[in-house]
Amino acid sequence: MLPNADCHDCRTRARAAFAGLAIGDALGAPVEFMTVGEIRAEYGQLRDLVGGGWLRLKPGQVTDDTEMSLCIARALDKSGGWSLEGIAENFAVWLRSRPIDVGDTCRRGIRAYMLKGTLETPPNEWDGGNGAAMRVLPVALLTLGDDMLLQRYAVAQAHLTHNQPVSDAACITLGRLVHLAVAGGSKHQLRREVDSLCERFATFRFDPYRGLATGYVVDTLQTVFHYFFRSRNFEECVVETVNQGGDADTTGAIAGMLAGAYYGMEAIPKRWVKKMDRRVMEEVQTLAERLVALSPLCRRDPSARHLCP
Repeated sequence: MLPNADCHDCRTRARAAFAGLAIGDALGAPVEFMTVGEIRAEYGQLRDLVGGGWLRLKPGQVTDDTEMSLCIARALDKSGGWSLEGIAENFAVWLRSRPIDVGDTCRRGIRAYMLKGTLETPPNEWDGGNGAAMRVLPVALLTLGDDMLLQRYAVAQAHLTHNQPVSDAACITLGRLVHLAVAGGSKHQLRREVDSLCERFATFRFDPYRGLATGYVVDTLQTVFHYFFRSRNFEECVVETVNQGGDADTTGAIAGMLAGAYYGMEAIPKRWVKKMDRRVMEEVQTLAERLVALSPLCRRDPSARHLCP
């Protein structure tokens, strides 16, 4: 049950979640694959959208975390609801565009769809990367108010590229955390959801924090949870997360998603918003609102019917 769920407030927080994902991605990307010591030596503490890094990015430029999330959001918006085929086709178009970065597991799954029409990659115990979890936000927004739909759709989108139980659990839990935060839930409520995950999959336990921020989805979520629950605002959460290095664009994106949903748009530093690509920021916020308007929560809310696309 979502706490004090109001469609209008959910739309506002959803915009902040998608904007936060893009900003966290852009902030962390320049220090991807760097160690804590390397980041400290070069930046002291990275607090601004500087660009550069191994991908030679422009300041505020996003990577595959945001781009794949947009692929999903556009497909769901276009179909007015769920469309796994639409998502897969958007992934294929994106891959053909030669994106600046794409993970090996994602590439393999998308190519299987392109060559064979495959919509579910075979189970593979080694596919525990964070490539499915990083893009789950649009599914969470579309399914707001219906946990069963969230579980089904989060796993279905994941299995396009990642078919692994720990990855599945991460996707579902992140979706539930977005549901809670967008609906105005407290950190205590979000922590209970994470504790439930850790009871089912002890490997996700992050207290004490091990300091690993790799592309393994467990390390990714441990890093995000550690800094999200100890931070006091959006900036602190995302800055501390990306300065842990490792897969910093993805940890930054997921931390930004959760912190955006929890703290709201007004908490996101204006200096970051100004450096982002305006078209990206406009699109993520527009799609966030449209997906919430399509969600079971808003469709059950008579006062919000006029908001639906």
